Amino acid sequence: MTADQIRDLIAAGLPCQHIELEGDGRHWYATIVSAGFEGLRAIQRHQKVYATLGSKMQTDEVHALSMKTFTPAEWAALQA
Repeated sequence: MTADQIRDLIAAGLPCQHIELEGDGRHWYATIVSAGFEGLRAIQRHQKVYATLGSKMQTDEVHALSMKTFTPAEWAALQA
C-alpha cells in the first residue's frame, strides 16, 4: 500500500484535521490529529485508527504502523 492509500483509509473512517504519514512500504509512521480522540487514552486512540484500516493490518498489507495521536487542542499546544 502507498502512503496516500493509507491516509485515505484513515481519513475515511476518522474525521482528521491533520495526517502525516511516512514509511518504506511496510513500516509506517503516522501523526494523526482528530477530535475523535477527545477523552480517549493512547491505546483507545490507536484502536480507532487500526479500525479504519480493517483487514489491511491482518492481511499484512500494512505490516506495521507507529502512531502519534493528538486532539486538536493537544496539537495546537505543540505547535505554539
